[in-house]
Amino acid sequence: MKPLKLKQMNSTIYITIGLFFLLYLFGCIRYPGFSSPQVFCNLFIDNAFLIVTAVGMTFVIITGGIDISVGSVIALICMVIAYLVEKLKVDPVIALLIALLIGTSIGFIQGVLVQVFKIQPFIVTFAGMLFARGMTAVISTETINITNKFFMNLANARIKLFDKTFIAPTVIIALLVVAVSYYIANYTSFGRCVYAIGGNEQSAVLMGLPVAKVKILVYTLNGFYSAIAGIIFCLYMLSGYTLHAQGVEMDAIASSVIGGTLLTGGVGNVIGTVFGVLILGTIQSILSFDGTLNSWWTRIFIGILLTIFIFLQNILTKNRNKVA
Repeated sequence: MKPLKLKQMNSTIYITIGLFFLLYLFGCIRYPGFSSPQVFCNLFIDNAFLIVTAVGMTFVIITGGIDISVGSVIALICMVIAYLVEKLKVDPVIALLIALLIGTSIGFIQGVLVQVFKIQPFIVTFAGMLFARGMTAVISTETINITNKFFMNLANARIKLFDKTFIAPTVIIALLVVAVSYYIANYTSFGRCVYAIGGNEQSAVLMGLPVAKVKILVYTLNGFYSAIAGIIFCLYMLSGYTLHAQGVEMDAIASSVIGGTLLTGGVGNVIGTVFGVLILGTIQSILSFDGTLNSWWTRIFIGILLTIFIFLQNILTKNRNKVA
């Protein structure tokens, strides 16, 4: 099957990539040490969980849906793993499998509610957000620190690249998710159907595409990705806490939109989403190197970028409609 051409996605992806390199170049010129290869690697280490989350979100948005439960699901996964391995002394591998099952099940249930019962995705995932965050508090309102040797060793593991530069195993997981997702989106009938649904769901139905099945699978896949992101976040924080990953759903949506995904559906690219995440990470790194600006400036810059990219998308969409 032929892949979707990049021009069929959205030309804003070029703007996204260019903006990332401009921001990174600004950091290299403005701050000593920013050009260190390790700083670049840290963008992936610190944002590996967000890359996975945003990629899953991209699939959902392409279908014309939304999922605001992902941050709470990540927090629930962290708490479940921490509780299982620390309180119940469950084998770490079994704890990870249970975590994956929980995340996937939440995604599947939300997909069924959206497709079968025709409930708005925002309402369904809002309920999912409240449920997941509430269940996190039910398990424990206190922080559960993870001291399990398996998780400690995995969290502290480093993969040396060259000289003193390294990445964490979680980066490899995130990049594998991106590679698999890119293949699914561009080289499979499932990916074609996802884009077709987002472009025009009624037309997709008339074409005989398995719309109901694909939409449910998209939310299930997103739940599975949220579970993977939760495991990565758990390794990053080595704890379970009710307030973990607050606002991550908004960061995932922002990364996807900045990466060229249309909120109206039908257009998107996981590669663009990755660069969207890297832009957010670069802004945070620049603020960290500066040291004089409040961390809330990250939100301000993200808000400005979102406004600009949504404005650009509207212009491009109108131009495309005129040509059509």
